[in-house]
Formats: sequence, C-alpha cells, structure tokens
Amino acid sequence: MVHTAYDTTELVKGCQARIDAVASHSGKLFLGCSDCSLRIYAPSSVPTDPSDHEIRRETYSLERSVNSFWRRAPTAMEISHTRDLLLSLSEWVAVHRLPSLESLVAIGKTKGANVYSWDDRRGFLCVGRQKRVIIYRLDGGREFVEVKEFSVPDTVRSMAWCGENICLGIRREYMIMNSITGALSDIFPSGRSPPLVVSLPTAELLLGKDNIGVFVDQNGKLLQEGRICWSDTPTTVVIHRPYAVARMPRHIEIRSLRAPNPLIQTVVLRDVNLLLQINNCIVAAQGNSLHGLMAVPIGAQIVQLTASGEFEEALALCKLLPPEDSSLRASKESSIHMRYGHYLFDNGNYEEAMEQFLASQVDITYILSLYPSLILPKLAHTTVHDKVESTESSSQLSRQSSEASDEMEAGLATQAQLGELDEKETKKMNHNALMALVKYLQKRRSGIIERATVEVTDEVVSGAVHDGLSLSEPYRLKPSAKRRVQTHVSSVARETATVLDTALLQGLVLTNQVKGALDLLKGMNYCDLKICEEFLKERNQYTVLLELYKCNGMHHEALKLLNQLVEETNNELSEKFKPSMILDYLKPLCRSDPMLVLESSLYVLERCPTETIELFLSENVPADLVNSYLKQHAPNLQSTYLELMLSMSETGINPNLQNELVQLYLSEVLDWYSGLKEEQKWDEKELSPTRKKLISTLEVISGYNAENLLKRLPNDALFEERAILLGKINQHHLSLSIYVHKLQSPEKAVGYCDRLYDESLNQPAKPNSNIYLTLLQIYLNPRKTAREAQRKVAPVSQMAPKPANSKLRGSRLSKKVVEIEFAEEARFSASGTDSGRSDGDMDELSEDGQDQGSSKGIMLNEALDLLSKRWDRINGAQALKLLPRDTLLQNLLSFLEPLLKNSSEHRRNYLVIKNLNCRENLQVKEDLYEHRKTVVKIDADSMCSLCHKRMGNSAFAIYPNGKTLVHFVCYRDSQRIKSGRSGSQSRRF
Repeated sequence: MVHTAYDTTELVKGCQARIDAVASHSGKLFLGCSDCSLRIYAPSSVPTDPSDHEIRRETYSLERSVNSFWRRAPTAMEISHTRDLLLSLSEWVAVHRLPSLESLVAIGKTKGANVYSWDDRRGFLCVGRQKRVIIYRLDGGREFVEVKEFSVPDTVRSMAWCGENICLGIRREYMIMNSITGALSDIFPSGRSPPLVVSLPTAELLLGKDNIGVFVDQNGKLLQEGRICWSDTPTTVVIHRPYAVARMPRHIEIRSLRAPNPLIQTVVLRDVNLLLQINNCIVAAQGNSLHGLMAVPIGAQIVQLTASGEFEEALALCKLLPPEDSSLRASKESSIHMRYGHYLFDNGNYEEAMEQFLASQVDITYILSLYPSLILPKLAHTTVHDKVESTESSSQLSRQSSEASDEMEAGLATQAQLGELDEKETKKMNHNALMALVKYLQKRRSGIIERATVEVTDEVVSGAVHDGLSLSEPYRLKPSAKRRVQTHVSSVARETATVLDTALLQGLVLTNQVKGALDLLKGMNYCDLKICEEFLKERNQYTVLLELYKCNGMHHEALKLLNQLVEETNNELSEKFKPSMILDYLKPLCRSDPMLVLESSLYVLERCPTETIELFLSENVPADLVNSYLKQHAPNLQSTYLELMLSMSETGINPNLQNELVQLYLSEVLDWYSGLKEEQKWDEKELSPTRKKLISTLEVISGYNAENLLKRLPNDALFEERAILLGKINQHHLSLSIYVHKLQSPEKAVGYCDRLYDESLNQPAKPNSNIYLTLLQIYLNPRKTAREAQRKVAPVSQMAPKPANSKLRGSRLSKKVVEIEFAEEARFSASGTDSGRSDGDMDELSEDGQDQGSSKGIMLNEALDLLSKRWDRINGAQALKLLPRDTLLQNLLSFLEPLLKNSSEHRRNYLVIKNLNCRENLQVKEDLYEHRKTVVKIDADSMCSLCHKRMGNSAFAIYPNGKTLVHFVCYRDSQRIKSGRSGSQSRRF
C-alpha cells in the first residue's frame, strides 16, 4: 500500500551554515546553525490570522540573525509554546524568553550534558550528563530548581518522559527510571544499533531495536499492537499521527501506526542530518537546506486509498476528520463501507462483506438485491430517506452493484454448464453467501422490529383516541370517522420488517437452519404469509410451514396439513410426523377453541384414544361438549372417554354423564344378553368385560337414575344388577333376597351388608338400621320375607313420577317383582312340625291362625356363620329371637362367647366410669363446702369499707370476695341508692 501522505516543500534555501537544530514559534522558523548563530526565518506573506502559527507551503526568508548566540553549536532546541520559552542544549542547557530572546537562565550544572527531555505539561526538565541524571522543575517561569539527581550505569544516549517515569537508553540497553525513587528496571537490549527512545502522544513509547520499532507502555511492558519493521535501521523516528516517519541514510520512510504497519510513502532525501516534528509538519534538515513534509489533506488521502482498494486504511483516516465535519465523515465512511463490502463480496468474503454493509447502514433492500434467488414482497411505501439513499447508492456505487449483479446472474446462468466439482463449489459459495446474509439480517432485525412495533402501537393508540372522540360526540360520528382515515400512520417500518423477516426465513431454510426458522416464527415476526407458504411448500419444509400457520392463527390449515402428513403411512414422512404431534398442537387450543379441537381430533381418537381423551381431561375441555360430540361422531369412544373421566375423579363427572355411562354399559350388556338368549347359552353367573364394568360402575357411582334402569332390566336375568339398583333406592330387603335366593351367593349378601354398615358409620346422620338382622331374617324366615317384599313393592313403583295410569303400572311392577323375587317359593313345603319354628314364627302363627313355614327352607348354617363373623354388629337379643327353637347352643358358641365377653367387659367399664363419676361428684362437693367455710375476724380496729367507721358491736355484712367488711345498715343504704338510680334511668329512657 503506497499513497501520497506528505508533499515535500523546500522551506529554507542556502543557509550560510549547516542547520543543526530547528524550532518554530508564531509561524517562524528558528534555526540553530553550526556557526553558533541563531537565524530566524519568516514566510514571505503575512498570515491573515495572527493566531495561525502553522508552517506554510512556501519558501521562508531570513528575518533576523543572532551571531554567537551559543558558545558551541547547539545539539537540540525546543520551544515551550505555553510559556514562550526557548530551551536549547549546547555547552549547557540554556533558557531564553521569546520573542525578545532574553536570556533567563543557564543551568551551569548541566555543562557537558549530551541529552535532555522536557515535560511541558508539568514543567519538568530531565538532563543526562555523563553517568548522572538530573531532574529540574521550572519555578516561577524564570528559574529551574533541582529536584532529584540519580546515578546511572553509563552515559545516557537517549531519553524520554513516560508519565511519572523516564525511559533511558544507556549503552545498548533500555531502562525505566522512577523519577521519585530513581529505581531502574531493565526492558530489553537495543541490538546492534544505538538506543532510540520515541514518546507517543498516548504516553507510550516506541523503542528501536535494529530495524524494528517495539511498542511498550510507560512501565516498559510490551504492548500487543505489534511492531514496526523498517526497511533499514532508522536514526531518528518522529510520530505524526497516524504515521511514524523514520530517517534513513538514503531516504525518509513513512509507515502507518496501525498494525500491520504497512509502508505508506518513501521520500527520497539523502544525507538528512535532522528530522523532527514542528506544529503541523515534519521538517528535515539537509545540510544548509530545510525541507518540510506537509501532510496531504485527510480527504485527499481517503480518496487515494479508496481508489487503490485500501479500504481499512481509508476508514482509519476517516476517524481523523475534524468533529465539525461529522456529516462529511459519516457520508465518506458509509461510501467506503459500501465499496469495501462490494469488494469483499465479489471476492467471496461474504461475512466480512456483510460486516461492511452493516456499518454502512444501507437499506436492507439494497443488500437483498444481491440475492436474486430470494422472493421478496413488494413495498407499497417509499420514504424520502429511501429515495435519497437509493440516489446516492446509484450514483456512487452503480458500477459495483452492476458488476456484482452481472457476476451473480452469470454464475446462475452458467451453473448448469459446470462440471460436478464446479457445481459443488458453486453450491458451497451460495451457502456461504446465504449464511453471511442470515447473520447480517439477524443483526439488523432488532432495530427494525422495534420501529415496526412502535409504529403498530402508535396506530393502535391513534385508533383508540379516535374511537373515544367518536363515542364522546355521537352526533358527529361521520366527521370523526373521516378524520380517523386521514390520520392513518405510515407502515414503512412494518413493510421493511416484512421484507427482512421474509428474506431471513428463506435464508434460514436454504442453509438448513430449521431450528432457527422455527424460533423466528415462534416469536414476533412479520413474515409474508403467501410468499413463505409457497416457498416452504416447494421445499417440503412442513415443520416450518406448520409453525407459520400457527403463528398466523391458521389452525384449520395447520391441522389439515398435519392430519394429511400423519396419514401418509407409505411416505417416508410418516417417520417424522406422528399422531402425538397433533395432540401437541391441539393442547394450547383446548381453552381458546374447544370446538376446533374436537373437530380435529377424530383421527387421533381412532389411533390413540387414551392420549386424546387424557388431553381433553387435562385441559378441562367442557365434558358435556366432548360427550355430545363423541356421541354424534365417535359413539364407540364415548364410553372410553367417560371411563377415563370417572377414573380421574368420581366427583368430577356430573350426574348426567354418570347416567350416560351406565346407560351405555347397560345397552351393550342387553345386546349381549339378547344374543346369548337366542342361542340358549345364557348363564347368570357369566360376566363379560362390559358387564363387569356395569356392575362396578353401579356400585361406585350414584348419579344415575336407578328407577329408569330398573325398567330396562329383563325379568329373568341380570339379577345382580337389579340387586344393586334396588339397594340404591333403599330397597335393601329386596336386594338381599336376590343375593340369597336368586344368585345363591351369601358372600355377596354379607359384602352388601358390610358396605351399608361402613357407609352408616361414615355418615352418622344417616339412619343405621341393622341390615344384618334383615339378612338373618331372610335366612331364617323366607315366607315372612316374601310377604314383606310384596308389601314393599308398591312404594318402589311409586318413587318415579306417576302418569295418569300410574295405578296400573304400579300393579304390573308389583306383579313383576313378586314373580321375579319369589318364583321358587313353591318348592318350600307347607308341612312340618313346630319344633323348628322360632319365636317370631309363633307370633305369626298366633296372628294368622295358620302354619307359616317349616325348617326345611331355613338357611341355618349361613345364619350361624353370619352370627359368628359379625357378632359385634348384630343385636344379640333380636338375633336369638329369630333363631329356631331347636338350635343347639353348641352351634351358637362362636356367637355367644365373644358377645357375652364383650357385654361383660362393657358392663365392667361402665361400672368403673360410674364410680369415677361418683368420686368426682364427691370431690366437687367437698371443694364447695371448703369454699363456703369463710372465717372473718372482727376486732376493735376493723373498719367499715363504706362509712370508714369502726365496726364495734353493730351488725355487719361481708361481700362475696370474703374481704370487704361493711355495716349492715351501710350495705342496706347503698343497695337502696343503687336501686333508686337504676329506676330513674329506666324512667328517663
């Protein structure tokens, strides 16, 4: 990289002596010559601005010459502009006042010094003399006061201030000296060349080591910015940002301070004996002449660098433009970023190109024009900013954009003609370009989406304000509506967001970033629905397409597509799309749109009914709505839904659904019964799976209508179901009769009694009739049971609402129940002896005057077994009364023994409780008597609490607390006073 950063101008020609030192003050040049004279040169033209002290591009003429200004030719000279002082080093360090050149001080102790360094900010002077370093402070502007003096290992050959420290070049070493303590710390050797210390404006240092310049901080630690590699070992280095200028034996070399410090310019000046910076330029003394290296304006350098393709260096120079040219700086930077981006894009550096486009703040539509394969929505609005930007872009970058477009189109046109290897490379290039575009759009997205959101918010607020105005002024409705149309907010930001999101989605899909595309659609986005839908369908990106439908609220389309994908069992997509995906999609819709969920769940109901029904239950879809929908469209799944609902919560299903479930079970059982009956294979003890469910459901729930179910039962079958239903309407006697006589299952009868007994314990308010005695009576008195059953049939039929012919229906029901329950009663014999009758039978015999039964039909063993197992739940006296008289006591041992033991134990416990209560009563009476024995001692000093006189021998009274003693007369008077006050208050009210 080579461009013209400095123009060379000969400032002084033909000086009478060799120039050894140079300085500048008030636009004039001060030359220290080898003949010990000081010559002052001034420009030929007078500056219009007196404060302008810059070196001008012209030849300077001699204005004044002071001969023998020094005793010896000066080696260094420097001017303090803030103090108007001239510092010089010849025989010693001398200070003169400017512009009069009045000699202020000559520091005698510095005689023989070879180097010095001046800190103009603090007014400190550091002088190197032989093996000593002396530090002075300017005091009062006229005198230097010695501050410190330190010894060093050898003569100091180079030095520079770096903050509070001083960097010294001694022999072939660099050292850092603490200006307060004088402590030395080594840095590194300077190599074969003499040490060269150069201070930077940032308080850092550039140290020379042969032909390399190394950057260190003020403590001597190496910096990571790199190093400058010169073409030869420099004698002097001057820092003039942003460049470093070095004096070589044959030329002057200029390099950039930015890594990797490329060569900027080479100025051919031989035998230069002095190089230093003065104000705005760098001067080079060449014998009797003085040349000035005048910096080329930054703008011109930027143009040179941009034209030569050195964009990074041009951007670095843009930062050096003055703050007042901020607009110029922004436009130049944007232009350079654009050209740099096109350059990188054309060379395949897509990510770096997008970084430059991002820095240029160019409109995204311009960048997207580089990708003709992307389909973008058309913009309806064009802002003035867009027009200006497009005009600037077309004027400045038309060549680059046309070249890039031509190259891309040519690449697309010739892609089909490439070989297999070239085709792979082209695909790789396109993939990399799209990847870079995706990253670029993601970085731009946050700001554009934020502006679009603000735009939408403003439009909503504006609409709400106009709605409020129209409501507050009902008679001016039409004018307000017109105003609302006129105040419509522009949608430029939303259109830009739509373009960005549409392109971003396509880029993510084309680069196989499906997860990124899904994340984009799950959040707030402005993707164009039509374009994205067609794009995703062409590339079979159904997962992304489903999310696109979902984010746009197109649930019908999404579910239709999802069902279609799942149904394609022969397609390879069937492994990817499963019925569970439909359930996952339906889950968030259960609360917002339950009807849509039901309409879209038929497919999954058929294939995974349990999971689908669990979804309905977990998301609280209205049960009545689900049941009615299943009843109409999937009746075979209705019972499954109700079963799962019942299994989750017995109380969570309402009575109507309970009744619906039982009716479904019963209908299926009746169909099953009819089929077996026609085949003459019916067996009452046979239980199908549905019948088991029916029996279990009848026992568990209670929300169904038992009367209606009883009417549906056949007369000659389903006795267990009938027994359960009769029990639900409190016809326990009939239920137990069915268990005992029809089903011949005493175990179920006992279990039935146990359930009722446990329920009565849990519900104390429920009347607890001894159901076990009822079962015992059924075992022992079958005829009496039949008679009581016949009497109870009528109330059963009357529990349901009666129509006009209710009497006829009741009689029919009575007849049916009697026929069913006691059809086998005729097998009991009417003959027998009285030895088997119980006391209850004898009562019936005396009442009816005829024989009522025999011991032949008595189930004595079952009765004894019941007594032995449930003795603690049965009234013993009533049970013994029901037993036949010929029952052996030995058979009752298992019943009477624990019963009597329990009875005697209770009796003993009651006696103990009685005695304890008596004892407690006596103790209370004793305490009462003890409290009533109150002793009061009255002596001559006892005083009345009311009149405060001595008690004497007067009658007295004691208050209940046992301590307050008063005269009886005083007590009586106080009571009269209290009664009088209460009477007056009552009359007042």
